[in-house]
Amino acid sequence: MAALSGVFVWDEERIQEEELQRSINEMKRLEEMSNIFQSSGVENHPPEPKSPAGGNEKSKDKEEPWEMVMDKKHFKLWRRPITGTHLYQYRVFGTYTDVTPRQFFNVQLDTEYRKKWDALVIKLEVIERDAVSGSEVLHWVTHFPYPMYSRDYVYVRRYSVDQENNVMVLVSRAVEHPSVPESPEFVRVRSYESQMVIRPHKSFDENGFDYLLTYSDNPQTVFPRYCVSWMVSSGMPDFLEKLHMATLKAKNMEIKVKDYISAKPLEMSSEAKATAPSPERKNEGSCGPARIEYA
Repeated sequence: MAALSGVFVWDEERIQEEELQRSINEMKRLEEMSNIFQSSGVENHPPEPKSPAGGNEKSKDKEEPWEMVMDKKHFKLWRRPITGTHLYQYRVFGTYTDVTPRQFFNVQLDTEYRKKWDALVIKLEVIERDAVSGSEVLHWVTHFPYPMYSRDYVYVRRYSVDQENNVMVLVSRAVEHPSVPESPEFVRVRSYESQMVIRPHKSFDENGFDYLLTYSDNPQTVFPRYCVSWMVSSGMPDFLEKLHMATLKAKNMEIKVKDYISAKPLEMSSEAKATAPSPERKNEGSCGPARIEYA
């Protein structure tokens, strides 16, 4: 992958502008479909997200349809099987009205603040930065539900703020880095992708926004598929609410959080990176109460 002769090769792992734009297009598509349902007076039946139409896709590359898992007023969760695996991809479409998009975005990105509000974090560090794109490689270690080992992720993340189109994007993906070899203490998560798109209702500094989170990873557990799906489906709303409460706390208590929007150019460049995966353990048994965190 990116590790070549002990050097991290940014060009091999850079998230391109096209990937960021695809995430934005998915948000637009879901918003359009939601507006159609609202204008027709249909309630409690949110539209299922659809994949972009593929012109010459082979049948084996066709994606499975989305299945709704949770339907609440301001929180919709879908999942779909990832072809050729026992895993699912997840998608959340949600709304918050009591914090600003800038605050929510910054709290997600601030690694030092996360160490304070997320009790499951064991380690969270920026390993390397790309001066050209502002992308970062991070090493994240998190507790997993007993009796599983803690997981560690090495991932690259890229974020962009498009003021012209009033949208914010954070894209993450697992990578390898020569300075972070695997440790016998943790289970390395090698398959992970996450895309978060935030659409302000008005502006970046006024309360209210919609968000679209698309997420998948392979935590390498020996639990059956339905068990892993249950853990993720229950853990994802919990994590997002913790993120929301941390944002509220930062706002109300005026906790200093780094302003990532002002820290780099606001327009999208053609260079970038992504976020990270999750961990596992031995002697795993049946399903039980569990909390799984997200990068």
